[in-house]
Amino acid sequence: MQQNWSRNLRYTLAGLAGTTLVGLYLGYPVYGLTAGLGIYFLWTLNQTRRLGQWLANPDAADEAPQSLGMWGDLFEKLHKLNQNYLQTRDRLRARIDRIQESTNAMHDGVVMTDASGAMEWWNGAAEHLLGFRRNSDQGQYIYNLIRTPVFKSYFDAKDYREPLELHSPAKPHIHLQIQISLFGEDDRLIVAKDVTRLHQLELMRRDFVSNVSHEMRTPLTVISGYLETLVDNADELPAKWRRAVNTMATQSYRMEALITDLILLSRIETGEQTVNDATTDVNKLIRQICQDARTLSGENQHEISFEASDPHRLKGDESQLRSAFSNLIFNAVKYTPARGSITVSWFTNSLGGHLSVKDTGAGIDQVHIPRLTERFYRADPSRHKDTGGTGLGLAIVKHVLINHDGSLEVRSRLGEGSEFVCHFPVERLVEGPAE
Repeated sequence: MQQNWSRNLRYTLAGLAGTTLVGLYLGYPVYGLTAGLGIYFLWTLNQTRRLGQWLANPDAADEAPQSLGMWGDLFEKLHKLNQNYLQTRDRLRARIDRIQESTNAMHDGVVMTDASGAMEWWNGAAEHLLGFRRNSDQGQYIYNLIRTPVFKSYFDAKDYREPLELHSPAKPHIHLQIQISLFGEDDRLIVAKDVTRLHQLELMRRDFVSNVSHEMRTPLTVISGYLETLVDNADELPAKWRRAVNTMATQSYRMEALITDLILLSRIETGEQTVNDATTDVNKLIRQICQDARTLSGENQHEISFEASDPHRLKGDESQLRSAFSNLIFNAVKYTPARGSITVSWFTNSLGGHLSVKDTGAGIDQVHIPRLTERFYRADPSRHKDTGGTGLGLAIVKHVLINHDGSLEVRSRLGEGSEFVCHFPVERLVEGPAE
């Protein structure tokens, strides 16, 4: 390219020199040079006009304007740049069209908004699930169309680790799960999934568990009462019946414990046990539970210690907190060998309040930890008969913590014991000693 410009410059200078020589031959060298410059200036103005007309609509012509010298090179280079731009534009447009076609084929609603929430694009499923209208809703703020305060708070919080569930603003019978992802400069990609069927199944499961548990409690109470009477008078029974009666009594107690936990879990899940605004003296509560745990330990003589760093109280429902804390501490007693140690700690820091229950038991394999809070899940099913647990303790703990804006962390390795830590946010803490 440098060579072309040098060549064009030489041609221009040669032309001016030629007109000057002609003027010199006629006796007017200055007029000859002036005429050459004037001709070159008029030609340059004409090329500039052609360039302006072409740049105004470069797609109208398949070929670039034809010219000589540096103007010809300039037209050719601009034409190549324009062709590359058109190819890149067509390729990107094809990709965008393909993405939009594939997104429109999805059953989930997809919405793109800018950082402020103004809607830029959405697919057909979003129109069905959320009731958006393509002709009138373009550029509208999405939280003005989904008029739910919880959605506005979720949108502004920028904490999208957990999805949000709500009813469709256009079709209230549809239950939606909303998940937001950030991209670009805080732009949002919003995905709305229809989880109506799952929501209905979950409600049916809760109702079924609650109803069956209540229906079973009455006959089981009668059976347990008669078995207790038989156990109290076991000396009057034939020897071959004593073992059977004792086994039935043990199993009936276990069934009663299972039903009690099922009813408690059902009440916590369905909101029958709402979290009140009372404050709980955590130190006093844990000391009581530790004393009960020592009684439960009995002949196993576990070393149970409680450490408290400050007198902070916790805002929440004391009965639910008692259920959660006692499940963790009693589990430590059940799964720790005789004469093992159990350390219970309550402490606070800038992140909130934390209850730690640490034991010297056999530990838990890492593969089981993600599923420990599932109902009836057991890391070691073979220990079911020995511990007499219901398999619902950690599920109760999880839902109690959810009700108190908390979370459960499990730290454990095989052969190294386990530590269960309940985390509560700073907003749940109340300063000062118990009243």
